[in-house]
Amino acid sequence: MAHPALDLSLDAARLTARLVDFPSVSGEEKALADAVEQALRALPHLTVDRDGDAVVARTNLGRDERVVLAGHLDTVPIADNVPSRLDDDGVLWGCGTSDMKSGVAVQLRMAATVPAPNRDLTFVFYDHEEVAAELNGLGRLARNHPEWLAGDFAVLLEPTDGKVEGGCQGTLRVRVSTQGRRAHSARSWLGENAIHKAAPILDRLAGYVPRRAEIDGLTYREGLNAVTIEGGHATNVIPDFCTVTVNFRFAPDRSEEEALAHVREVFSGFEVELTDSAPGALPGLAHPSAAALVATLGVEVAPKDAWTDVARFSALGVPAVNYGPGDPKLAHTREEHVPVAAVLEAEERLRSWLTP
Repeated sequence: MAHPALDLSLDAARLTARLVDFPSVSGEEKALADAVEQALRALPHLTVDRDGDAVVARTNLGRDERVVLAGHLDTVPIADNVPSRLDDDGVLWGCGTSDMKSGVAVQLRMAATVPAPNRDLTFVFYDHEEVAAELNGLGRLARNHPEWLAGDFAVLLEPTDGKVEGGCQGTLRVRVSTQGRRAHSARSWLGENAIHKAAPILDRLAGYVPRRAEIDGLTYREGLNAVTIEGGHATNVIPDFCTVTVNFRFAPDRSEEEALAHVREVFSGFEVELTDSAPGALPGLAHPSAAALVATLGVEVAPKDAWTDVARFSALGVPAVNYGPGDPKLAHTREEHVPVAAVLEAEERLRSWLTP
């Protein structure tokens, strides 16, 4: 299906609608990436590079500071919610309206309408955020072209409902396992039930008191929870194995190694296998650009109770925050929507921050 070129003279709300009308489920971002690249290359104040379906554009004005504005082009699978729909109450409905084509629209408007910003700007539009971490386009850019992501401060335009959300949680998953001995369930005394042996694992989880960590005035809540449990072979067999998958969401003042050590301590005496892990990111609110952003926007500041790609910027030594017009609670839902007023407000607030 052919799509019209992106018109960056449209305000961010109308541009959001155009972006939603470009289906871009993870792995199918090429058409939208092509349109973004074409629109940005038409702006003479930007240099533009591309890696796969990630597009990076930069000003080069010799400013004292460089800020990175980043957002992903992909969405989760469409749920009968494309094309977009604007209702009579000024609410735009459709896949990606919240997560995060409204944020991408604001980025594009900054690229088009702020040709001489008070800070040099890098605009990053990347692919494959909504799928496995190893496919993430921002991660690929960090590996292939870290110099494209260089900056003093970054803003990820993930949905935050108009708040500035500092940093993000870290996350890891482990498999906590028990072993038993198989037997016929009619003669259960001849076996050892591995599922029964998992009861202490669940007891420790039920009695676990999550830590709250205050960092830069923000309170991050940790969580340790079973997310799946597997065991057994058949309804007449005493199971000889059981595995509980546990997810630990940890505050960004813990390293991945410290978080894993804590989990191993909680489950002392059990076999614990790490399956995946990603570090958190400190708030970065002490950075002068973060302080200026918060002061200019005049919005609430909160911790990010999730993992986001600000962690990738943190790993590169770039302090980062989350700020976007969508409501994160609506992300990935069939009812995903965003108020037009919220998108326009985010556009104007960011322009105020970036305009001399």
